[in-house]
Amino acid sequence: MTDALPVRRAVAQVDLGAVERNSSRLVAQLAEGTALCAVVKADGYGHGAEEAATAALRGGASWLAVASATEAWELRQEHRDVPILTMGALTPAELEVAIQAGSELTLWREGFLREVAERGAELGVRPRVHVKLDTGMGRLGERDRDAAERLVRAAAEDENLELAGLCTHFATADEADATYFSEQLGRFRDFAEPLKAELGDLVLHAANSAAAIRDSASHFDMVRCGVAIYGLDPLHEDPAARGLEPALELRSYVADVKRFEAGASAGYGRRWTAPRDTLVGVIPLGYGDGVRRGLSNDADVLIGGRRYPLVGTVSMDTITVDLGPDSEIEPGAPAVLIGSQGEERILAEELAGRLDTINYEVTCAISSRVPRAYSE
Repeated sequence: MTDALPVRRAVAQVDLGAVERNSSRLVAQLAEGTALCAVVKADGYGHGAEEAATAALRGGASWLAVASATEAWELRQEHRDVPILTMGALTPAELEVAIQAGSELTLWREGFLREVAERGAELGVRPRVHVKLDTGMGRLGERDRDAAERLVRAAAEDENLELAGLCTHFATADEADATYFSEQLGRFRDFAEPLKAELGDLVLHAANSAAAIRDSASHFDMVRCGVAIYGLDPLHEDPAARGLEPALELRSYVADVKRFEAGASAGYGRRWTAPRDTLVGVIPLGYGDGVRRGLSNDADVLIGGRRYPLVGTVSMDTITVDLGPDSEIEPGAPAVLIGSQGEERILAEELAGRLDTINYEVTCAISSRVPRAYSE
């Protein structure tokens, strides 16, 4: 990416070429016959759902997945013929939207199965459904294997439904200890493979990005990759080690440079005072844009190809950085909070580590107030 961007208050620069290349790399690593489903929920993890979906499909993805009915509906306006899977819970009103969007649905309760069948019949549609087994995530999904099997058979026998797939979700695929991951994988395999052999052409899918990268035994017929297509490391280290390219950079600029005498403070609560005479840069970006307040006195910003410490409390619209006493940085200088400048780079994984969170949350937190700019 280039530093020669239009000067705006802030911009999230998204390289769609990186999304396409990441998708291609993932497809190349999949077991033979396994499809890539690009997960573009939460506005494409902050990257832009429609734009990311288009780039991922160019890179070889053949499915898209979202969490909500509205997300499915919005995607369907641009992607008329691509299978879209809605993975989340749906209210009756949301169910109607999802069915009308031609989305495939996830179910795990008999009552919801009946509701999907009835609403589909009313709309003159035969919804395609995926039965979810809870193998250990403890969220949505039927935990009891016998009950899940009854649900599968009920879906297969209901003339108002088309049984399309069986699925689960891993709780610890991104952790070093593979014990629980292996247990979940075994539970799903023992449940799903005999049913597919009996009932025919079902799509079996379990792997998220971390599972897809760490163990080909989890690939089955399809993998659902989110963070990896955006070049975020699903194992919370360095995406380059997985051959992934971060697609998003968060940029702003230095709005002012102020001279501080030793003891002068910056920000709410005076949580930082200058230890010496110094220059402080003021950057018009804050937690209203997604720069978490937890980064107060605990982050770096790239200016002029160098790291400078973020000092003081992150406010809604502004952060401050210590430029040092001899800085030649002037107002208007580009500033990078996530991304590269010169030989330096700041990854979403670095900020996630400082916040004791995950890279997903860092990019999802970038608010709609920050415009997205797209490049190839």
